[in-house]
Amino acid sequence: MKDTVVIALERFMDDAGRLAGFTGSDHWEYENGIFEEAFERYRGIIALMSSGIAVRSIAPLLEDKWKDPYVVVVTPDLRYAIPVVGGHHGGNDMARSLSEIGILPVISTATETKGLASVEVMAEKKGFEVVNKDSTRKVNSALLDGVVPVHTIQGPSVIYAGPGVSVLFRKGEYIVGVGCRKGVSPDEVVGAITEVLDSAVIPKDEVLTYATTEKKLDEQGLVEGVRMLGGNLVFISDEDINAEIPVSDSRASDQIGLVGVAEPSALALSKRKEIIMEKKIIGRVTVAIVR
Repeated sequence: MKDTVVIALERFMDDAGRLAGFTGSDHWEYENGIFEEAFERYRGIIALMSSGIAVRSIAPLLEDKWKDPYVVVVTPDLRYAIPVVGGHHGGNDMARSLSEIGILPVISTATETKGLASVEVMAEKKGFEVVNKDSTRKVNSALLDGVVPVHTIQGPSVIYAGPGVSVLFRKGEYIVGVGCRKGVSPDEVVGAITEVLDSAVIPKDEVLTYATTEKKLDEQGLVEGVRMLGGNLVFISDEDINAEIPVSDSRASDQIGLVGVAEPSALALSKRKEIIMEKKIIGRVTVAIVR
């Protein structure tokens, strides 16, 4: 399936077909409910219509900029391409690409108007993904005020990063949450995680990162086990873990004051909040997979 669709009013369908041909997109005629379907199926939407129609149609559908499709409005006279949402997530690039057929991109994201690349754009160009997504607001704001240093860290490493630091890892679809008993060995960690990934038919290179509670910072068996798997381990704060209400783990809650470890740690970093595998206890290790 194509990842982009052109939606146009009936009278503009011929132009929609030409846009679709240039961008490699599907094209649909506008009707009630069409944007709802497009939001479910596509990474990007080109709306060939007035911005008012497009904005009113998508406003009730917007949930999260990290998972919503980008929407680029192309004016009916084919003069302007305006990313109205998702500029940093493909919209700006799509609008710029339309300049090749004479459509002028109108970019409004602050970093790009200053000729700067946002954190999201840096990550995309390098084939990485932002792990701590809430950080991008502060970092992008700082980029407007001056140069923000970029550090490349070769593992194995432990990094303490504040809310104003964006952490980028190689791309992956899944977050693996891990909990463990005190004194667990690296081999136990590797064995449990490998067993769960194999049962879910998920290759290790599709894992974005592994996540656990910050209470496990000194758990060397866990740290070494993830290193042996070639992964990155992110330690999640108590506040962020307990914010993931859908998960409950009475044993963990009774012992360490958290609603859980494996599932909520993974949920705290995930885009879609989609649990692929609920927590599974293997010996002294608990593993969950979230997308």
